[in-house]
Amino acid sequence: MLTIIDYDAGNTYNVQKAFDFLGVKTELTADPEKILASHGLILPGVGAFAPAMQTLQARGLDSVIKQAVAKGTPLLGICLGMQLLFESSSEYGQHAGLALIPGKVIALPAKKGFKIPQMGWNQHELRQSDSVFAYVAQEYTYFVHSFYAQCPNEYLVSQVEYSAPVPAIVRNKNVYGFQFHPEKSGQVGIKLLRTFVEEVVEA
Repeated sequence: MLTIIDYDAGNTYNVQKAFDFLGVKTELTADPEKILASHGLILPGVGAFAPAMQTLQARGLDSVIKQAVAKGTPLLGICLGMQLLFESSSEYGQHAGLALIPGKVIALPAKKGFKIPQMGWNQHELRQSDSVFAYVAQEYTYFVHSFYAQCPNEYLVSQVEYSAPVPAIVRNKNVYGFQFHPEKSGQVGIKLLRTFVEEVVEA
């Protein structure tokens, strides 16, 4: 059983449908007991960093997520959900994140020829050849975002080039992040979700 964390900021319907396609049962919930009992967690997200983080805190889910991760539960953050995994964001002021991966979230730089937000398909450049996601090298996935993470190279699995090098897949032990939308990325996205499910099973 995978749990999709409900905090009113996620593209939850399409994420659930993607896991349904894989034959993987999911439950959308904000119940701390269910989250702590889950085999794997999904933190989706669409919108702005600050209100998303405030909702997690108001529901006590920030501490629940950290408890689950501390006991080894795999966690996957998607899009905004990935950005929340970092220490801070400068989106509309300075805001603290979950601090599960070292790094910060900042605005994509304005650069001639690049529209903000990045919206569309972009190609992955692999940074960790021994990653379980190594097959993503040179593949395309679908992005929609105006902010991006900066993190130490040891957590960077793949990146894409836009107006700056953008971390696309990150990992810190049992914490995973996809800046793109796997549920909108065709067969490659489905394969990436399947790999995360396999990581959950191994854990």
